[in-house]
Amino acid sequence: MSSIFTKIINGEIPCYKIAENADFFAFLDINPNAKGHTLVIPKKEVNKLFDLDEETYKGLMNFSRKVALAIEKAVPCRRVGMTVIGLEVPHVHVHLIPLHSMQDMSFQHKVNLNDDEFRSIAKNISSFLA
Repeated sequence: MSSIFTKIINGEIPCYKIAENADFFAFLDINPNAKGHTLVIPKKEVNKLFDLDEETYKGLMNFSRKVALAIEKAVPCRRVGMTVIGLEVPHVHVHLIPLHSMQDMSFQHKVNLNDDEFRSIAKNISSFLA
């Protein structure tokens, strides 16, 4: 059975896409810790980060870096934090979170955004990848 992320990749579930290539996909988290909180995933559905083959693992990190650099340019923040937890969805995913304080990494404080805000943020981040 496909994960929710595979359904997003396949266009079965809408998302606020940031970037995509043949192997990876980045989109805004719809329950963000901060404005610009982005998820980066391999298109290959694998449950755990360290179960990825070495090439895919390195590719995921490289793709995540490119997206993080775009987030830093597009979203005012002190830095972009990265975490991989992977308990909530059985599909490897990297969280890239614009940080103002350590509290932004806690996953206990969320930001509410409307559709226009999500669209604007996604467009802004994407513009720095072009």
